[in-house]
Amino acid sequence: MSAAGKCRLCEPCAGLVCRGELPGMGGVNQSENFILNCGAWREIPPGRKDSGRIPQVRLAPMTGAVENAGWHDERSFYPALVGLALRSGFALSIGDGTPDEKLLYGIQAVRDARMTNPGVKAAVFIKPYENKKILERMEMAMDVAEVLGVDTDAFNIVTMRDKARLERKSSAQLKELMDWSRARGIPFAVKGIFTEYDMDILRDLCPDIAVVSNHGGRVPVRRGSTAAFLALRSDEILLRCGALWADGGIRSLSDVRKAAGYGVSCVMLGRPFVSALLSGKDSLVLKD
Repeated sequence: MSAAGKCRLCEPCAGLVCRGELPGMGGVNQSENFILNCGAWREIPPGRKDSGRIPQVRLAPMTGAVENAGWHDERSFYPALVGLALRSGFALSIGDGTPDEKLLYGIQAVRDARMTNPGVKAAVFIKPYENKKILERMEMAMDVAEVLGVDTDAFNIVTMRDKARLERKSSAQLKELMDWSRARGIPFAVKGIFTEYDMDILRDLCPDIAVVSNHGGRVPVRRGSTAAFLALRSDEILLRCGALWADGGIRSLSDVRKAAGYGVSCVMLGRPFVSALLSGKDSLVLKD
């Protein structure tokens, strides 16, 4: 695949050229939070929790290959993306969407990757449908899942919320899902910690993994960056979860190291993988 998709292949990827391009690689409000995400890692002070370990780097859950990335077809996107992440030495995540095939393609891509990467699994994030549908999808993905989670911030995607009947999840609803996942020996994650409502959920739930995220600046939530949110709230978040993950605007090893200072054990990258894929690169290398 050559550079023919919707990504402008900017170096660095900072949200400036694709402002507001949705569908596409941009974000809402003229990509305001996308741009803030990318800049804030340089602006926040070093944290005090750095253990000396570099956080794990993980492919973020992404779907919408045709409408957002401009890839030529949905089915071939997932094995290409999974293969790129594994060749780069990074962990995996997959997500879902409508139609159901998007999740199925991701699951199959992880299964197929086991031919060359025995035992590989992924963090699997499901949109906030009614719980019955989430449980069905979690069951579908169990054999490839090292983590099961709910992409709670996807509720804020208005078009998807209406089309797929997404719900604003309560702590009681998420607890049902967490109990189901834990009963099967799989850690449970809540992705989308970025508002006071999310913090209230976190206090009640205490999940295995809390993921600070504003969906890459693609959803209409409060103004701000994930890095600045971490700088303000990481102490409290770490008291309410087993592990802290983060995404949003991470572009370099310096950004990854700075995340470590706030107790982050895993960071997720999305757009850099798409840019590398559309550029025809064989791997993604993070530099200082």
